[in-house]
Amino acid sequence: MARGYAVGYEERAWESDAATIGSSRRARMSARGPYRAAVPSSTARREFSLPAGVEAAAADALAEIVRFDGELSAVALGHDGEFAPLATVLLRTESASSSQIENVTAGAEALAMATLNERSGPNTALVAANVAAMQRAVEMAEDLTEQTVLAAHGALLKGHAYAQPGRFRDGQVWIGGTLSSPHTASFVPPHAERVTGAMADLMAFCRRTDIPVLTHVAIAHAQFETIHPFADGNGRIGRVLVHVMLKQAGATRRLTVPVSAGLLVDPPAYFAALTAYRDGDAAPIVERFTEAAFAAVANGRALHQALAEQYAAWEGRIGARRDAAVWRVLPHLIGQPAITVGYVQEQVRVSAPAAQNAVDQLLAAGVVVPATANRRNRVWLAEGVIRALDDFAGRAGRRG
Repeated sequence: MARGYAVGYEERAWESDAATIGSSRRARMSARGPYRAAVPSSTARREFSLPAGVEAAAADALAEIVRFDGELSAVALGHDGEFAPLATVLLRTESASSSQIENVTAGAEALAMATLNERSGPNTALVAANVAAMQRAVEMAEDLTEQTVLAAHGALLKGHAYAQPGRFRDGQVWIGGTLSSPHTASFVPPHAERVTGAMADLMAFCRRTDIPVLTHVAIAHAQFETIHPFADGNGRIGRVLVHVMLKQAGATRRLTVPVSAGLLVDPPAYFAALTAYRDGDAAPIVERFTEAAFAAVANGRALHQALAEQYAAWEGRIGARRDAAVWRVLPHLIGQPAITVGYVQEQVRVSAPAAQNAVDQLLAAGVVVPATANRRNRVWLAEGVIRALDDFAGRAGRRG
């Protein structure tokens, strides 16, 4: 067994509030008196002892992540060596899968439409915010501090005052049990006054270089989820941290390997591993990340193959001359499968008539179909890309 340091607990006073009014007598009685909140042990200088087999498997998984990142970094689709925005695709699908763990879902079409500010429902907006948070964090990966984490949270929960976006929580949160009090919760993170110190300690741990990379990432993630520093969005920011650390360690360069999508394969095992970590056993969370990495790479490779095949099919259908604007639009469709004439004009930097002509050529070749009936600001969809992204999400949610 890989023993770390189990969290401690302390009693905290609890005062019933308006949430208990109207509750049953049993509920009111259970919400009385002090409750027990976690006191995370320090990780800044902690030593971890893992079984040799767990360490070896984690090393193999990291090697697979590095190999996959290298494969995709060398890919160029389209003409004149233009790099296809596969990083954007993986980032978006990773963010969507990350949100799925917390039952916040949005299909590929809805998310693509949200990027154009079209028909954006509440769930789609949350997933789109997750994309922004992931992008913000990954861009700042070279400077991982509390401010990095706060900035990512601010992007994720922008406009949601209840979540205190960009700030550590100032109240108690808990997991499971009832909404009225933490007394029956399955886990109660540390009291708010401990959060700032615990996060400073965690950031010091994240900057260490003496721990194997995937083990380092898994433990940092588990410690973050134990601290639960925000009023909302902890799961999603905790998974953003995974990709920041992978990039900081040099395991990934410009692409996001969809590790959070790998965690979706068996959420109960993931949550059980977090519990084991809090009980002092670090091995299960490292094992879960190892499995997630292998699953993520396999899923990412399948996505890449589907997109490459789709792109090759497009090339075979378009008969325009090689210097036509339509060829420059194709790579954009991989990263953004919903477009308007205005979007094409801005991204490809052509005139409005040239952008309209490119869209007409895409329509004639069966590359896009109209998504809206409104002739003004009509949206066009690359359905093949939408299907590939939805298939990716479906595989991520499948066990075995």
